[in-house]
Amino acid sequence: MKVKICGITTLEDALGAVDAGADLLGFNFYAGSPRYIQPDACARLVAALLARGCQAQLVGVFVNSGLIEIESILNRCGLDLAQLCGDEPPELLKALGDRGIKALRPADAAALESALQQLPPRLLPPAALIDAYQPGAFGGTGQKATSAARLQPILLAGGLTPENVASAVEQVSPWGVDVASGVESGPAKKDPARVAAFIRAAKG
Repeated sequence: MKVKICGITTLEDALGAVDAGADLLGFNFYAGSPRYIQPDACARLVAALLARGCQAQLVGVFVNSGLIEIESILNRCGLDLAQLCGDEPPELLKALGDRGIKALRPADAAALESALQQLPPRLLPPAALIDAYQPGAFGGTGQKATSAARLQPILLAGGLTPENVASAVEQVSPWGVDVASGVESGPAKKDPARVAAFIRAAKG
């Protein structure tokens, strides 16, 4: 079970997540997000992480950015993957190759199946992020994610917390889980205890 801690804005939060066992760290380059980080600040943070031997995959989160901007930030910041969370066309993912993954928010099972079919194949997991799971609504959105997880390695997101992630993993069986606000003590501030509890619960 892989765990992605998203919305990292400080070296302290990044190190805390890695020390707790996070497999992926996410950095948000959408200016409208409370977890936005400037590319120069991210580059400095990543350099400090790598100097400490960080082995986690580093993911840039983008919303409707163009290929040139995405590739520039990935290269400048030393990031491994671009997570596309807007209305990006399949052609953009294809241009990114294995450096790009798509975040999907399907309205129903048919929409999810159609969206997955349009994605270019990836050689390495995850195939996509599905922001569809809502605890307490397994008969709807959770069921869609479960169907997808049977076919492809997905990152599961959507309302996950230390209190419900174990149940979500049991129900959906994803490749990994993704969390941002569910482990925060305030806007863009990770709570080390909640981060550690989330990772323990997800991997347990």
